[in-house]
Formats: sequence, C-alpha cells, structure tokens
Amino acid sequence: MGHHHHPTTATNQAPVAVVAVPLPAQGHLNQMLHLSSLISSYGLPVYYAGSALHNRQARSRFNASNDTVSQIHFHDFPTPPFLSPPPNPNSTIKFPTQLLPALEASLTLRPLFAAFLQELAGKFKRVVVVHDTWMSYVVQDVAGIHNAESYELVCISAFSSISFISGYLGLPFPLPHPKELPPFEDWTSDETNSFAVLQSEASDFRSGCIFNTSRLIEAPYLEVLERDERNKSGPIWGLGPMFPKSIPILQNQHECFSWLDKQDPKSVIYVSFGTTVSLPDDQIKEISEGLAQSGVKFLWVLRDADKGDVFDGDVRRAELPEGFGEGEGMVVREWAPQPQILAHPAVGGFMSHCGWNSCVESMTAGVAIAAWPMHSDQPSNAALVADILKTGIVVREWKDRAGVVKASLIESVVRRLMASEEGDRIKETAEKLGAAVREATEAGGVSRIELDSFIAHVTR
Repeated sequence: MGHHHHPTTATNQAPVAVVAVPLPAQGHLNQMLHLSSLISSYGLPVYYAGSALHNRQARSRFNASNDTVSQIHFHDFPTPPFLSPPPNPNSTIKFPTQLLPALEASLTLRPLFAAFLQELAGKFKRVVVVHDTWMSYVVQDVAGIHNAESYELVCISAFSSISFISGYLGLPFPLPHPKELPPFEDWTSDETNSFAVLQSEASDFRSGCIFNTSRLIEAPYLEVLERDERNKSGPIWGLGPMFPKSIPILQNQHECFSWLDKQDPKSVIYVSFGTTVSLPDDQIKEISEGLAQSGVKFLWVLRDADKGDVFDGDVRRAELPEGFGEGEGMVVREWAPQPQILAHPAVGGFMSHCGWNSCVESMTAGVAIAAWPMHSDQPSNAALVADILKTGIVVREWKDRAGVVKASLIESVVRRLMASEEGDRIKETAEKLGAAVREATEAGGVSRIELDSFIAHVTR
C-alpha cells in the first residue's frame, strides 16, 4: 500500500501518538508491525511496545523494507523470565503449548505499560492504543486515562470470529455456509481458556476493532459483526491486507529466489506450515514422498515451530531422505520471506496450515491454497478458503485430522491443484480475487478508503 506522508506538526507537539501492543507470538507480532508501519506512513508517531526479546524478534523477521520500520519507535520493556521449551512434534494437542509460558509472562507487563502510557499521556493531546485481542489484560489501565482510547486488533478472520462467538454462545452460525463448520471445542485447550478468560474480563474499554481483512474477502462477515447487538466495541475497520503492496526483494535476501527465478511461471507449489506447527517425523516422510511422486516442482520451508525465545539456538532438524529434492525442488530450513515468495511469478500454489496471515498473504498474491489446517482458527479459515471463496482445496477433512496423511493423498492433492482442470478453475478464481484485493488498496479503493477513515477517526 502506498505510503502517504501527510504533513503533521513536529512529533514533540504532535496531537496524537499511537501505541501498538502485540501478543508475543510471530503471527501476532508481524500483523501488529505491519499495521504500525501503515499508520506511521501517515506521519503519526507510533510506539511498538513489547518485551525487548519479542521486539527484536518482530524486527528481525519483518518482511518489508527497513525504511518503513525506521519510522517506528520500539519501546522495549525488560523481558520477563519464562521457560522456553521446545515444541513436541508428537503431541496429540496441536496447539503450540510451548508458547504459553511466554504468553503468561506477558501478563506481568501491565504495570510497566500503565507507567509508559501515563508518560505519553503527559506529552500528547491524545494517546491511541492499538492492542492485540490477547493483550487486553495488559492494556486495561488505558480506561483510567482521560486522553487515551484503545482499539483491538483482531488477528483472526471475521469468519472465524463469528464461528468462535457462535460456538461459545451455543448459537448457529448466522449466515448460510456450504458445509458443517469445525466445532468450537476444537479451538482451544484448558490452558488457553484460562488465559482467554483473563483477556475477555478486561476488554470492555475499547473504542473499536480492527481486522486484518479486506471487505472484498469478508464483507458479509464484517457486516454481521457490525450489526451484532452484543458488539459493544464501537466501529469495525477492515484494514487488510496490512503488508506493503509492492514487496521489494532485497538483494542477497534469500537463496530461494535465485532457484525460483529459474522455474516456469506458476509451476511451483510452495509448502509451509507456519511458525506454530511442528510436524512429526512420519508425516515429514509422507510429505517428502508425496511431493517427489507428484512430479510438481516445490519449494518447502521445513522448520520446527517457534519456541517462546526464537533466539535460543537449539532447534530440531528433521531428517529427509538422502538426495531428496535434487532437481525437482528446494528445501529451506530457516526463516523465509513468505509474502515475497508468494508474489514470485513461479509460484502457482501454496500448501498451507491456513493461519490467517498466510491466508491473507496468499489471497493478496492471487495464489490458490491446498488447505491443511492444524489447530485453533485454521480449520475455520480452511472452510472459508475452500468452501466459500473457492480459492483452494482441502488436503484432508478436519474430522480425519488424527492420523498421518499418506503420500498418495498428498501426491493427488498437489496434482489436483497444480495440474488439473479443476485446479485451473480454482487458480483462476484465486487470481481474480488477488487482483481485486490489491486494487482495493490503491487510491479510491475500499481498503484505502477504510484506512483513511481510521486515521481520520483517531486524529479527529
């Protein structure tokens, strides 16, 4: 999205400061940093407030050119101590429980955040707090500061939000949908529930909600949330896609680009399961066989899930068969810049866990998805992609998630998406949606108008 620097007064007398408060998990850090960068492009001072460790993580993995980040003030709180256990790839619970100690430690930031907010409230006419849903507890003291207001950044889709709220209240999903939706019980675990209750008890003070989605993707679902009488949160903005529209491929940025440059247009399937999924060895073996048998070129980012401390060097390295990938594919073992990979002309499909960031990045790039959800909101996102938007296919039904997905099924799914008439139709639908979503971020487009209206609201 274009960076329009609107003239403002010098920062030291600026009427408005924005404070961004992310949840310390990669998909949340990343969305908040992209939103911070968008807000900062309007000339507003933005403070990205988190533990020193997680601010460093957000900066080191940021998928955009550094000039957008250089405008943002990173406010580092001392990192609270927490255990950082490795993920367990063989656990029956697919939720990334290894991150819970870091999330729970974040609760201790509340008094530090309150003091920082007081300090800013003395320097600016208005302080606007934008906080992750799951950081409501930490920022709740905003309610006692007369010149501060807060907005919640919801890091899941509007569709999943409705699914979650309906399930929680025991109500049917309020709009027609083609297939049975995954049950609410599959979303959470006991440990996450207690953390969630703390957040919801502290969330009555917000002045509005921001979703990382586009009305071109989710208009009916945003409208349901806007009409809901239970919605005490004020206006709702769909400000996605939040990452920059033109994504520079930085020189020497990543070895995978020189490999992609040699491939035919739309010939490669990109395979990645995000930062919260650790695949067991037997599943990795089936994926490697299925990809090899498909005859389709592939770029596979094979990493273990993040720990609470991503800089703590000891990481499992899954074994692959000798000589695997030579000729037909490339395996990447470290962090890779996903939006740039999806935007590359050689990429024609994406085998994904359907985390919401990945869905938005894929839809914006116009790339069709082979949906393989693992936990939380992912099965709901997969239903949106495959059954409603028709920009993907499912690898396996959610009810069959307990077993290992066999190589023969993986091979057939890859071929269906990448080398069949059905796949061509789905890819065409995905390309049309991507073009519309990108166009909406240009001047006069619905996403740009919505972003302008949010900025006008907080600077009123």
